[in-house]
Amino acid sequence: MDDDTEKELISNEKESEAALQKKHLSMLDRLSKRQQSRSTNSTEPSTESTSSFLTRFSQLKSSIESHLSESQSISSDPSQLKPHFDKISESISDLEKLVAQSSYFLPSYDVRSSLKTVSDLKRNLENLSSELIPKKKFSFKNKASKKERDSVIPESKPESKSKQSIVTVHDSVQSSFVVRDSPGFRNKTGEVLIGEFSESEVGEFTISDLDSCEVRIIGCVRALFIHRLKNCRVYVGPVTGSILIEEVEGCVFVIASHQIRIHGAKGSDFYLRVRSRPIVEDCNGVRFAPYCLSYRGIEDDLRGAGLDAETGNWANVDDFRWLRAVQSPNWSILPENERVGIVDISKSESMKEEI
Repeated sequence: MDDDTEKELISNEKESEAALQKKHLSMLDRLSKRQQSRSTNSTEPSTESTSSFLTRFSQLKSSIESHLSESQSISSDPSQLKPHFDKISESISDLEKLVAQSSYFLPSYDVRSSLKTVSDLKRNLENLSSELIPKKKFSFKNKASKKERDSVIPESKPESKSKQSIVTVHDSVQSSFVVRDSPGFRNKTGEVLIGEFSESEVGEFTISDLDSCEVRIIGCVRALFIHRLKNCRVYVGPVTGSILIEEVEGCVFVIASHQIRIHGAKGSDFYLRVRSRPIVEDCNGVRFAPYCLSYRGIEDDLRGAGLDAETGNWANVDDFRWLRAVQSPNWSILPENERVGIVDISKSESMKEEI
């Protein structure tokens, strides 16, 4: 090899090495800038960690417990107890919402522990309310006012199988809201039950002991409790706090909430929009699909509840009774060809005919 050729090869090697070094430095510079950009402009809160969550959770819990302990001291003035308990109830809902918003990065144990704490606080509040707020004595009235008639949920009456009755609840039901005895639909068979809360958000609402009923809730509710339903269809507008569902069978639910917990459900379908991962426990044959509800003004209600964006969490189900790494056999994705279409509960008359 002559000197010119050798010099050319050495020169090419140096050029290649320099080019590689330059490329490497350029890559390091891009990575550095990307990391700096994430640190400076990240939309994720810097407090998203288990330790910071536990600190915040503990602070809120202590505040709620402090307010609960104050209840006895103000019991001498019953007129102050109702707003006092309502404020505590809202604080507990905020605490529950914090768990829902943080559950995607929390360990399962911390989620369970936090939810148990929330449940205990609710029970303590209910016990205090039951103890300190006197029950109204029964009395006969000649005639109920219009407001009272609207706020009462009528009892079911005997009817033929070919016709179902419709029971309606209006916004005025919020005025009779008591922490220990929330308004709701209870002990009905074969009825269409309608709750319309268009003017303001209702506190807690309960749906329990229904058979072959259809429930439509239009507007926002802060918390929803569903117990012992069979062969029912439940269509619910946005719930700003959480939903608890227990012991249901053969039902269809179309619901939106920040947090949804399902316990003891069998053979039921859930069309969800939820900010955190849905939690199931002791369930069998439950299927999930995206939220598909419609009514006049639902977009504004969803936006006001912070549920206007689809997170995809309807498919990210946590089965607390299934600890293996493989898919739980207790739940599945509802096949698209078996899903219902958009359910518009504004069209009450047409839906009545379908039942």
